[in-house]
Amino acid sequence: MPNLSFDVDHASPEDENIGELTVPGQPHEALLLVLPYLSLSGLIAVGEACTSLRDALRDDVLPWLELVVDDPLSRRMCDEILIEITSKANGKLRTLGLFNCTKITDGGLQTVIERNPLINKLYVPGCTGLTPEGVINAVKTLSTHGNILQSIKINGIYNLQKQHLQVLRSYVRVKPKTLEHKCSTHFGLEGDCNICPVDVEICPKCNEVRKVFICPIETCVRKRDRRLSECRGCSSCIPRCIQCGACVEPDDLEEAEAICADILCMRCWLQLPKCDFCNKPYCKQHAERRLNPSGSRGFVCELCAVYEEDDIDV
Repeated sequence: MPNLSFDVDHASPEDENIGELTVPGQPHEALLLVLPYLSLSGLIAVGEACTSLRDALRDDVLPWLELVVDDPLSRRMCDEILIEITSKANGKLRTLGLFNCTKITDGGLQTVIERNPLINKLYVPGCTGLTPEGVINAVKTLSTHGNILQSIKINGIYNLQKQHLQVLRSYVRVKPKTLEHKCSTHFGLEGDCNICPVDVEICPKCNEVRKVFICPIETCVRKRDRRLSECRGCSSCIPRCIQCGACVEPDDLEEAEAICADILCMRCWLQLPKCDFCNKPYCKQHAERRLNPSGSRGFVCELCAVYEEDDIDV
């Protein structure tokens, strides 16, 4: 087996080419090619690994052109940190994705937008520190530089009204294929519709600006017995299963009760593991809360575990 040493002086003939690619103290070229594909947390970890990698990230703007901030970093992201991180793109930032960054304010977003006029994708869902007016001002600022947004995500921002949605849509580029597209985003399933330029619309039931879903189950009672439009609506108007996104009829809400507060349809409820004591399941999103006592094939939920400890103390 050949010696895979990266020491040029002691490399075997078979490894001569490998030794030439790596200078002692410098990161391998292959590692530098990976940097643009890393998440923000990955870039931060790499930058702390050694001085050479930190310098490589500092001198290269390519890894910073597509910035996406999500959990767990979103909980700590504030205006000052965001401005510092986005400055690494040297004004060439193309995508700004802030998911559930509740500490970001209108002023912070505006500063980032003014310093990065090339942004064409703006995602701020769940950023409750932002206002509709602040987002509109940011989008208008981009338009003054001749830049037109390709897509924007604003679900979860408080007090969104129809007039706000109308203004934002006027600043977003609408491709021909979106004109006849009817969004079929499925509740509870990963990913958003990649065709719709805006992630929210006016709910056909409550007439509010919200994210609208459609039941993915072809045998849905609403689809079979009524028009397809009856199956479309926001999560406030139509209860949906957190697992499969199917419509849940009011009569099934109590029967298919979960330990967590999420809604389950009867089909998913029957398939999920149940607590040994209360015979209720966790949804997959909260499955890590299961407590598995030794010698038991099932699990104990947090609530039943507390009751069990109280009984033992008595």
